[in-house]
Amino acid sequence: MTLAPQFLKKGDKVILLSTARKMSVEDIQTAKSLIESWGLQVELGETIGAEHHQYAGDDALRLKDFQRAIDNDNIRAIFCARGGYGTVRFLDQIDFSKFLRSPKWLVGFSDVTYLHTLINHQLGIQTLHASMPSLFSRTEDAAIQDIGKILFGEEINYTIPAHPLNRGTEMIGETIGGNLSILYSITGTKSGFDTNGKILFIEDLDEQLYHIDRMMINLKRSGKLDHLAGLLVGGFSAMHDNEIPFGKNAEEIILEHVADKNYPVCFNFPAGHIRENYPLILGRKTTIQIPHAG
Repeated sequence: MTLAPQFLKKGDKVILLSTARKMSVEDIQTAKSLIESWGLQVELGETIGAEHHQYAGDDALRLKDFQRAIDNDNIRAIFCARGGYGTVRFLDQIDFSKFLRSPKWLVGFSDVTYLHTLINHQLGIQTLHASMPSLFSRTEDAAIQDIGKILFGEEINYTIPAHPLNRGTEMIGETIGGNLSILYSITGTKSGFDTNGKILFIEDLDEQLYHIDRMMINLKRSGKLDHLAGLLVGGFSAMHDNEIPFGKNAEEIILEHVADKNYPVCFNFPAGHIRENYPLILGRKTTIQIPHAG
C-alpha cells in the first residue's frame, strides 16, 4: 500500500528545478506563470539557469538542489523542469529520510522515471507522471490543467481511444512504470522494481524498433512481464527503422512479447512524449476500462 502526499491548497509553495538537462530562466517563465495562476507560490531552484555541458549544473549542484527541495517542509511539490539525461548520475546519493517524514508530490516524466521508480518502490509513496515545464507549450492545455487538478485533490477520468491490438476488458491494480528505456536501464540494479500484481505503464520516444524489441526481451527474461495485472502502453513516438525493415511497429513488438500471457493489454493511453500527455498517478491503485473498436 503506497502513501499519497498531502494535496495542495492555495498559497502553497512549489519549486521548479532540473535534475537532468539545462533550462534557462527565460524559457521557464511562461510555465512558472501558469502554475502561479493556480494559486501557488513558485520558487526556481538553483539548477534553473545553471549550465554544465548539457546538464543543469554539475552533478553536485543538481543533487544539492534536489536534496534541498525534498528537505524543505515549506515546499509541497517538486516540478522537474526538463528531462533528457542526468538524474541517474546522483540517484544513489539522495537522502530521503526527511522526505519520508513529510512526503511531497514529484511531477515529471521521461528521465524522471528514475525518481518515480525509487520513490514508488523503495519508499512506498505516490508520484505524478506528467508533462514538464519545458514541454508545456507542446502539451494539450487540458493535460496541463489536469496536473493542477490532481495536485489539488480532484479525481480525474480519461477516455482512452480504442486500439485494434487491445485485449481484455478491464485492468485493476497499482500503476507503476514510465519510460521504457529507463526501466530497461535499472532492471537488475538496486533501483529495480517489482511488477507482480501491478499495472505496468510504458512509453518511449526516438528509439530504433530493434531497441524496443531488445528492451522488451530484457523485461521478459527478467520476469517483469510474468505476473502483471495489466500492461498499459502510452505513446511510442518518432520510432526509427533500419534500412532493412524490422517488420513490426512498436505496438506489435510489445504485444509479441506478452502474447503468451493472459492479462489485459491496453494501447493508446494518452501519456508519454506526445501532445496528449495526461497525468498519471504512479503508485496508486487504478481501474482502467479497455476500449475496443466497433
